[in-house]
Amino acid sequence: MDKHREELEFSLIYVVVDYGQGSKILAHAKRSGVTGGTIFFGKGTVHNRLLEFLSLTEIRKEIVLMVAEKNVARQALFEINKEFSLAKPNHGIAFSIPVINFFGSHTFGDQPFKENRGVIKNMYNAVFVIVDKGKGEAVIDAAKEKGAKGGTIIHARGSGIHKSIKLFGMEIEPEKDIALILCEQQLTAGIVTHIRAELHIDQPGNGIIFTQRVEETYGLRKE
Repeated sequence: MDKHREELEFSLIYVVVDYGQGSKILAHAKRSGVTGGTIFFGKGTVHNRLLEFLSLTEIRKEIVLMVAEKNVARQALFEINKEFSLAKPNHGIAFSIPVINFFGSHTFGDQPFKENRGVIKNMYNAVFVIVDKGKGEAVIDAAKEKGAKGGTIIHARGSGIHKSIKLFGMEIEPEKDIALILCEQQLTAGIVTHIRAELHIDQPGNGIIFTQRVEETYGLRKE
């Protein structure tokens, strides 16, 4: 087998933008060498007194997921940030997560299975919370109480009531909310502990939480 293939490292790119921007993000990423991606629909939360007064605090979002070779992913994120001005408020966020194994792409051929080779120090973590439909807002509220700036809720539904989808290889039954929260590393434990307590996550059937370290981030603002 080609030695170069054995040494390839991959990243999973997340880009969260307003509704209608996902296809533009994907097209721009392809110019940087990303071969494809998937667009999910969700909703975000914003802090704006006028919008809160008008009960318009929920904004439709698109979540773009793309897997690419690590250096390609880094360049794609840089170009996306520059093109879509993610540093400006409410223009979106983008980040990448390391992928240990990546299969199913003809572009990279037959990859050997790799074990996790340790942990790299990171500044941010991504917290995923999967709960029953309608509880995503409570998850975001609990996270905010412990320092999170907000989050994105993905509605996980199959094409029929008896269908299911897969996220990171896990079965997600229909009518679920997936709350995605980006937070600083030092806040993660407190946020996760508070969500567990407020949503009674440790009771059977109430949901699951998992966290992943983040490599590159754009669009996150410290107040």
